[in-house]
Amino acid sequence: MTHPSLIIQNAQVLLPSGEIEPRQVAIANGKITAVAPALEVPEGARIIDGAGLTLLPGVIDPQVHFRDPGLEHKEDLFTASCACAKGGVTSFLEMPNTLPLTITQEILTDKLAIAASKSLVNYGFFIGATADNLPDLREANPTCGIKIFMGSAHGPLSVDTAETIEPIFAVGDRLIAVHAEDQARIIERRQLFAGRTDPAVHSQIQDNETALRATQLALHLSKKYQRRLHILHMSTGEEADLLRSDKPSWVTAEVTPQHLLLDVSAYEKIGTLAQMNPPLKSARDRAILWQALLDGVIDFIATDHAPHTLAEKAEDYPNSPSGMPGVETSLPLMLTQAQENRCTVAQVAHWMSTAVARAYGIPNKGLIEPGYDADIVLVDLVTYRPVLREELKTKCGWSPFEGWTLTGWPAITLVGGQVVYDHGEIDTRVRGQALQFEA
Repeated sequence: MTHPSLIIQNAQVLLPSGEIEPRQVAIANGKITAVAPALEVPEGARIIDGAGLTLLPGVIDPQVHFRDPGLEHKEDLFTASCACAKGGVTSFLEMPNTLPLTITQEILTDKLAIAASKSLVNYGFFIGATADNLPDLREANPTCGIKIFMGSAHGPLSVDTAETIEPIFAVGDRLIAVHAEDQARIIERRQLFAGRTDPAVHSQIQDNETALRATQLALHLSKKYQRRLHILHMSTGEEADLLRSDKPSWVTAEVTPQHLLLDVSAYEKIGTLAQMNPPLKSARDRAILWQALLDGVIDFIATDHAPHTLAEKAEDYPNSPSGMPGVETSLPLMLTQAQENRCTVAQVAHWMSTAVARAYGIPNKGLIEPGYDADIVLVDLVTYRPVLREELKTKCGWSPFEGWTLTGWPAITLVGGQVVYDHGEIDTRVRGQALQFEA
């Protein structure tokens, strides 16, 4: 047996059974080697005292926009991964709308190299679908899947008609993740609301029907070709009800903390900082999405971390960009909900780690069990602290949840057995690894 280099003592540990019990956890060579009530501590092993803390699998955030390369004034893979470390996010899957667009093997390879040099946490990348890059969509590697922007995109990544979308579903077996909004309806409704500068109009332009139509089309094509489909950032009750009645075994869906915890009333409080795609919807939609998540109709949680500078967000609507940061607050937001009895801590860990690893075929992640990677986070479920702008690590420097008082803040985050975050201090020497994806 390999001698452990690190042992976590005195923590409450989330076990694969879903129970939370006192355990000691041994780590060697980046792996969990033992989980037991008591472990012998070999000479020279580092001890982490987890007294008062709960040990969870590290968050795997399956949808982020980290802006690198090409848009680094908003965020880059170093600043974003520092924010991940602080938020207990040990792995991420990043979207292709960078500059250049991630639509070829060459650009994907370049992006992996940037991440290897900059990222403190583990990383994987989607390849973006265009109307004419089918060979790349089949052959690019390693990638977690194909991203189709059915709406809310510009340029080559806008693949927004059934005629251009269907060939992507028809060939190959790689996972397809869709941003499900109907672009034709968005264009039509923008004309209806032309001249309006109230950001709340955003939710009326990109309304529930806009999302439902695109999700219906994606589901139809997935069933026609028995193609693995993932529906990104589901935002409406209608979509949740559709999946409740018609969800093949090969289809998964996610929801963001924003769509669970914010609604259209947020525009009055934070203006364009509440603007995202798909937009925030009604309190009724929030309630239906919550129930769908609890019932397993929605499979897991993603942040859709999509930062813009405060100067960009200060532009008048519709010139203000859509998107908000999220990796630093997602775990405490959801653990606060658990402490308020809306769900359990075990459910949060399932939605934010275990289920993501399973859906994307990421081996050895998402559980605290011998043989699994030591991507783990010790959280404080007792102390409540507010979200403060000056404490954020994201380059954009703001949060839509500023001022919210939350618990479940990470105290210590480990990536591959290395302490990357420790009570406010980030070890910027740590580097994550490229994720692998099993078919």
